[in-house]
Amino acid sequence: MPLFDTHRALLDGALDALATRGHWTPFPESPSPKVYGETGQADGQAAVAALLGKDFPLQQPGEQGRLATERSPYGVALDVRYPDCDVHALVAAAQAAEPAWQALGAQGRVGVLLEALMRIHRRSHEIAHAVMLTTGQGPMMAFQAGGPHAQDRALEAIAYAWKAMADVPGEALWDKPQGKNPPLVMQKHYEIVGRGVALVVGCATFPTWNTYPGLFAALATGNPVIVKPHPHAVLPAAISVNILREVLAEQGLDPNTVTLALSPRAEDTQALATHSAVASIDFTGSNQFGRWLIDNARQARVYAEMAGVNTVILESTDQYAALLRNLAFTLSLYSGQMCTTTQNLLVPRGGIATDEGHKSFEQVCADLAAAVTELASNPRVATSVLGAVGSPETVARMQRASGQGHLVLASRALPHPEFANAQIHTPVIVALEQADSAIYGQECFGPVSYLVATDSGAASLQVAEATLRAHGALTLGVYSTDRAYIDAAIALGRRTRVALSINLTQGVFVNQSASFSDYHATGGNPAANASYTNLAFVADRFVIVQRREHVQAGSAAAA
Repeated sequence: MPLFDTHRALLDGALDALATRGHWTPFPESPSPKVYGETGQADGQAAVAALLGKDFPLQQPGEQGRLATERSPYGVALDVRYPDCDVHALVAAAQAAEPAWQALGAQGRVGVLLEALMRIHRRSHEIAHAVMLTTGQGPMMAFQAGGPHAQDRALEAIAYAWKAMADVPGEALWDKPQGKNPPLVMQKHYEIVGRGVALVVGCATFPTWNTYPGLFAALATGNPVIVKPHPHAVLPAAISVNILREVLAEQGLDPNTVTLALSPRAEDTQALATHSAVASIDFTGSNQFGRWLIDNARQARVYAEMAGVNTVILESTDQYAALLRNLAFTLSLYSGQMCTTTQNLLVPRGGIATDEGHKSFEQVCADLAAAVTELASNPRVATSVLGAVGSPETVARMQRASGQGHLVLASRALPHPEFANAQIHTPVIVALEQADSAIYGQECFGPVSYLVATDSGAASLQVAEATLRAHGALTLGVYSTDRAYIDAAIALGRRTRVALSINLTQGVFVNQSASFSDYHATGGNPAANASYTNLAFVADRFVIVQRREHVQAGSAAAA
């Protein structure tokens, strides 16, 4: 297995990191020219520019025409035209490619995927620029989350898949004593077989970070994959699929082991998701379609990350200024368009104790608004942190939220120094009462935060639990100087099965998730039924098919 041997050190490093859970990455997150080449950024941007306004170089079965569906939040004309393929033709092509991919075995598949991942890594600047233009992420976030961090998640999935498959021996000699009689001897073989065609449905905000785990987990475990990107963020997925197809073809394998399905027609996506040959579906997106998949794609195992209501509880702090800076950045990063961004901030109506004295609820509101405003005061910093708002629907939600409760901080439209038509908006902060659960108890995706005045610190825990149980969350945060209160928050996180961050005041934020160390989502609450990444995320994507036959007396040793 030449490719497996070539990349064995990379795989072993990932396996060790998963066992120790410390900081580790083979893919540097700094876009340093020393790492990615002196002309790496310029070359990557030029590669993307060369694709704009043209047919994307992808040839697949069942092409019925070309589609251009992307709209850049930065106002850049993209007009990349992708193949619009008949979904039944894509499924048939995947099924035809499946036997050879299965026959390659675990080592062969992992070697091919690690080679493809390294090639993806070498094109990090290109993919990052595609992520930026299609999603609205700021340039640094697009590079990190769209490039190295997404690649980390891919490697994580490959490593866990290898770990699950490596536990299965290829064969065994079964020798059962029969007393005075000759033993019963059988030769048994065990083969890892993928469940069938896998469908990976991407999202508009993180088209690589949220797509790579399911894509690489499914492929590693022997399943051909059809990638269905969000119509607004196709280019990063298309580049990634193309790289995989190139490596497959070079290895003498059918490139249709991985294909791209793009259609704005809901009926096509539904037909693909419910196709009898589709055995697994990875999905990131809205509750509405996620629930539809779970309810209707009964033939498939669905790995879904949907909407939740992320919460931070403020009870007390001994680092008030640092708390405000941390939360201001959390609420502003990528304009709140992250599945991990805090929406609800629960503060006792009577205020909180801090190292700067007692702060009333109204003062906490004013100080957080001032911290967000200060962050947005430098246009270059603000536009880099905020990025661009991805859709008109998000802007509409911001406007509706502004009319609810007491408006603490109104949103402002900001100009972008490079992109005249970019949709840049500062966050909205609204103050609500504990009784307003009809408002804060639902997800309001985008740069909208609710400061909720609760009856007490104990009431904050109760409000958080009620919301988390009903709607789930990917993140929970608490600020407190009282160890007993922190322990109560830890117990709350355990009961509601939500990851907890405690007293974040430095350069780590509640909406960040570190590969090889943090588990993204638990899979234990309504916001997600799977986790990036644990063994459960990969181990049920394959079955073990065995065969056995008797070994005749005298031939057992030879067997």
